[in-house]
Amino acid sequence: MSQTEPTMAAPVTAPDPAADPTADPTRVPVIEIRDLHKAYGPLQVIRGVSLTAPRGHVISLIGSSGSGKSTLLRCCNLLEDSQQGEILFEGEAVKWRGTGLARVPADRAQVTRLRTNLSMVFQQFNLWSHMTILQNVMEAPVHVLKRNPAQVEARARELLAKVGIGDKADAWPAQLSGGQQQRAAIARALCMEPRALLLDEPTSALDPELQQEVVRVIKDLAAEHRTMLLVTHDMRLAADVSDHVVFLHQGRIEEEGPPAQLFGAPRSERLRQFLSATMAE
Repeated sequence: MSQTEPTMAAPVTAPDPAADPTADPTRVPVIEIRDLHKAYGPLQVIRGVSLTAPRGHVISLIGSSGSGKSTLLRCCNLLEDSQQGEILFEGEAVKWRGTGLARVPADRAQVTRLRTNLSMVFQQFNLWSHMTILQNVMEAPVHVLKRNPAQVEARARELLAKVGIGDKADAWPAQLSGGQQQRAAIARALCMEPRALLLDEPTSALDPELQQEVVRVIKDLAAEHRTMLLVTHDMRLAADVSDHVVFLHQGRIEEEGPPAQLFGAPRSERLRQFLSATMAE
């Protein structure tokens, strides 16, 4: 008589978080842009761009002047209104009303709340000249976020030391070099404890020696796995700090991918031309 083999229970498979991003909130991108369009009247500047900034990743936007890099960053921070497409922050979509050139955010409270989690560093520093460096760094956390001034001051001094200008806390912006002012602007952005940093050509207004001061800070932030969207003309910086590089041309994504691919083996003829010109500088 044959013996009946025991029935084996089916193995239990753990759910794959990658298959369902909602199963793991840390997998939800900090920033997601879907089919974004931006125009100034009849001039189309952004033409259907989609990109994702996962948590802890650095996404660099490169391209020639006029390709739409800075405009895309400003749309992301809602400093500019886009005419079509979606912008999501940690899965929350920006609410809109109107269409086309008449489209504007529908919920100003939402805009304010989302902006507090996206700190922007501009090309021209934009420090308040009538405040000391410490006061510049403390201003928004104290008066916008209503945080405890003593706690904010301690954090501000810590961040100024982190970017290498702890001894300049009581100085005025005019007393600092351009590189020091930009580092103060980065400390000011970090003091908001943002979910992501948006950096718009942070080194382009500086001479080469001062650029390296700021580059070192950005590299340190990247090493800490801070989420950043970086617009830059510095191809070496983009290659060194990026997890993903997006090459924009005439308002569209011409090519994108990891830095080793884009800088080592570009597929697009336009990208090859661009790199040939910029890497030779």
